[in-house]
Amino acid sequence: MSPWTDEQLDLIGDAEQLLVASERSDGSLRPFTTVWVARVGDDLYVRSAYGPRNGWYRRAKTSGAGRIKSAGVIRDVRFVHMPEGDDDLHTALDAEFRRKYADHSPAIVATVLGDDVRATTLRLDATD
Repeated sequence: MSPWTDEQLDLIGDAEQLLVASERSDGSLRPFTTVWVARVGDDLYVRSAYGPRNGWYRRAKTSGAGRIKSAGVIRDVRFVHMPEGDDDLHTALDAEFRRKYADHSPAIVATVLGDDVRATTLRLDATD
């Protein structure tokens, strides 16, 4: 596994949106879905707005692998489920989502904040 470069972290971390596609069992990719992304330290994270029933999230968690596109960066990734008990991480993610998406309505931003969606946090680990 090769890590993210500083440039990729900056580009994706500053990007408004991220396209994410999970891998099917035959290795092909599902269609891309637009999600929000947050950077904490040298890691990138996504959460499922509205909880665990979102189709893209269920497929990403099940497959564990896929591809992302954002800000001119295309990388194969592993989707790593993050435990709810890491309060420091989730507090930092909540703060970053609030900061980054502050220009959106509070109701929309709330869909990726707090206890209800912490269980849907996936870290994106670069693999290619």
